[in-house]
Amino acid sequence: MSKERRLREEICDVGRSLYARGYTVGSAGNISARLEDGWLITPTDACLGRLEPAAIAKVDLAGEWVSGDKPSKTLALHRQVYDRNPAMQAVVHTHSTHLVALTLAGVFSQDEILPPITPYQVMKVGRIPLIGYERPGSPRVAERVAELANRVRGVMLERLGPVIWERSVSQASYALEELEETARLWLLTQPRPASLSDEVLQELREVFSAVW
Repeated sequence: MSKERRLREEICDVGRSLYARGYTVGSAGNISARLEDGWLITPTDACLGRLEPAAIAKVDLAGEWVSGDKPSKTLALHRQVYDRNPAMQAVVHTHSTHLVALTLAGVFSQDEILPPITPYQVMKVGRIPLIGYERPGSPRVAERVAELANRVRGVMLERLGPVIWERSVSQASYALEELEETARLWLLTQPRPASLSDEVLQELREVFSAVW
């Protein structure tokens, strides 16, 4: 099986899994993956729970639509990640409930939407900054992502949801799920939990190469 075929199937598998577990609803969200000759990205207004491998859009290195259904309007944002962080192979964006709710209630800070409260949040996700509200598909969001693509593993779009990049589609979805779970824990806990100590963070850096 070719790499492209495997990626098409992985995008569909991850999309179905995220949709089935409520990480996205309706036709919200999108997934992309890097190819040697371009990118794959979910079609515009597609439901992640009902993707078909042949319908995944393919775009060449010049940004031209090659095959599949019409590509998502967020392609420009995804390309900023790929252009500025060559190690990254996939981008996943959802409208996950607790993360969107966090932006409505108020994030921890602009530079990190959540403080470090669990070890796996630190190890698998790291700091996630907030990008203030812009309409879906706004070029200003892509410009801001371009500035951050080499510094963090993702961003949170105010009132819209997380955008996470990683070395595979599955890894990006795992990091997104960990971030959503951390937001759920934060919102459900009163009083708010204390951050992990500097000593704990340093141990996670030394043992697991965590970045925080």
